[in-house]
Amino acid sequence: MGSELTAGETRDTNSGDLARSLSDAGVDVLWISALPDRLATVAAALRKALAAADLVVTTGGLGPTPDDLTREAIAEVLGERPTVDRELERWLRHLFERRGLAFPETNLKQAWLIPSARPIPNERGTAPGWWIDRADGRVAVALPGPPREMGPMWRDWVLPHLRERGLGRERVTRTYRLEGIGESAVAALLGDELLRAGNPVVATYARADAVDVRISAAAEAGRSPAELVDEAAAAVLAAVGDHVWGRDDDTWPAVLGRHLGEHAWTAALVEVGTGGSAARLLGDAAWLLGARILAADDEAQPLGALAERARQEAGASIGIAVRAVDTGEDTQVDLAVAGPWGLSEASRTAFLGGTQGRHRAALAMAGFLLGVAKGH
Repeated sequence: MGSELTAGETRDTNSGDLARSLSDAGVDVLWISALPDRLATVAAALRKALAAADLVVTTGGLGPTPDDLTREAIAEVLGERPTVDRELERWLRHLFERRGLAFPETNLKQAWLIPSARPIPNERGTAPGWWIDRADGRVAVALPGPPREMGPMWRDWVLPHLRERGLGRERVTRTYRLEGIGESAVAALLGDELLRAGNPVVATYARADAVDVRISAAAEAGRSPAELVDEAAAAVLAAVGDHVWGRDDDTWPAVLGRHLGEHAWTAALVEVGTGGSAARLLGDAAWLLGARILAADDEAQPLGALAERARQEAGASIGIAVRAVDTGEDTQVDLAVAGPWGLSEASRTAFLGGTQGRHRAALAMAGFLLGVAKGH
């Protein structure tokens, strides 16, 4: 919650993190809303949510300023009056005393509670959360907005308490990570029947480093979630298996590291015209001994020679070279890997130019390197 979200000044990452956590726990998330700092708007949204869902979670609006309105909105909807909780007040004042700071009386708002709420401890900030038990058995949870506070409170306190209440149902999820294909093409290959099924749910997501296909299932008609996921996975792999490079939380550095490790290979990288996108993608991978970014005036050098030179200078098992040339609409990507077997080369066309084209050039490099490692 907060006008900074609806004005586009702050990016909301909390909603996605919470939705993923709940989905993995077998909870159907009905909707996600971003609300401005207007009491009537927040109260109306909460009233609607509390009437429709077994669990309502809010983030933000628990600060000490007049535009932090989550507590007021919850109290209004539930018809309860917030008062200062003396234990919370002592804790809050101590936070300021131990840092030698004067306590602003406006912060007393963060010690409020209503009769149906109990505080959720916040070890990283001054805003305790609220856990509200409704008479009808439904639960509302209010958490602070900063992710560094919200995340641990959700993971370490709220989730365990929700599990004690019988949160969700058993669910199994599996994600396949794809390269060399766009999301729309993936969706076309999977087909409407697979993508529109209710259980298991098969969905596609365009990520920065891959197109993900996520399969999620709950037990149904005597069949386990794992069985249902396996069945859907067979159909997914039959359609797009040639593009799969990883699963679940796999990253390019980790997957490439596993395959290079099978050969005990180390690598050195040289890139031209990419703006360093390949080095950023690979990060601080232990198997990458060195990376160089060459200026555009070096484009005339043979790419194979650049790869071999990078290999020799770093003392690496293989040398990788990637060149990106912006053609205006798209990006021409040339690739070379030099190793003990000789030289492997390829060319690709990356969709779009500019920054996006350079980023896709790095992904093309990673996909090509993976193919080389698998082929030797």
